[in-house]
Amino acid sequence: MRGLRLSLLFFRIGVLNELQYRVNFFLQLFQSLVALGTAVAVLALVFRYTDELGGWSPYELLAVMGVHIAVGGLIGTVIQPNMQRLINDVREGTLDYALTKPEDAQLLVSTREFRIWKGVDVLVGAGVIVTAVVRLQREVAPLDALAFVAAVLLGGVMIYCFWLAITVGAFWVVRMEFIVELFDGVYQAGRWPVTIYPGWLRLGFTFLVPLAFAVTVPAEAVTGRLSAATLAAAAAFAAFLALATRWLWRAGLRRYSGASA
Repeated sequence: MRGLRLSLLFFRIGVLNELQYRVNFFLQLFQSLVALGTAVAVLALVFRYTDELGGWSPYELLAVMGVHIAVGGLIGTVIQPNMQRLINDVREGTLDYALTKPEDAQLLVSTREFRIWKGVDVLVGAGVIVTAVVRLQREVAPLDALAFVAAVLLGGVMIYCFWLAITVGAFWVVRMEFIVELFDGVYQAGRWPVTIYPGWLRLGFTFLVPLAFAVTVPAEAVTGRLSAATLAAAAAFAAFLALATRWLWRAGLRRYSGASA
């Protein structure tokens, strides 16, 4: 409970800091709408030549796109800024400030930074998802809605674990800034359902970079494709990743020499 209160306090501080630069809201909104327009244009171009792609109809793929945008907004709001700061802290030896606090260090380094204007993508993505569901003329049952929320949360946990596992590499290899560009490039592949990719690539996007669980599975929930077995597998894999990254975090801390080095 104390950790939750601390996270909310960091969020409040982040909001107050970001409100000093309100023009960023309009810049982010413009950027999000341009990206959305480009993605929709590509989708329309694809469906000029086919009625479905990998078994997905146009509006089902629109739902995938909406989830991709919303999850990307979540990553940009809280996960990416905190991981970038962690890399800088390890390189500069300033991680001591978090380690000396009377609270779990992993929680602190994961919730210190919030870029609230990136949350615009969450709203835009939600709007795209709603539009897709309406166009599909499909009534979303309460269980489907709960499955969607659970899938998004589990996917968020997995993406966080992936980021943390890569970022912890800074304890061994100091310069890790390239991972931001690397992840941004790979994440764009999640704009399409992983089922359209070859088997080997599908495995990579499921277990190495968990785009399948973060994007495709939530989209399956709102389009009526998600099975209970898939959701259970997502929960099990998220738990495994959480334990594995916790171990990696502790191993990394043992390597950290701090500002005294």
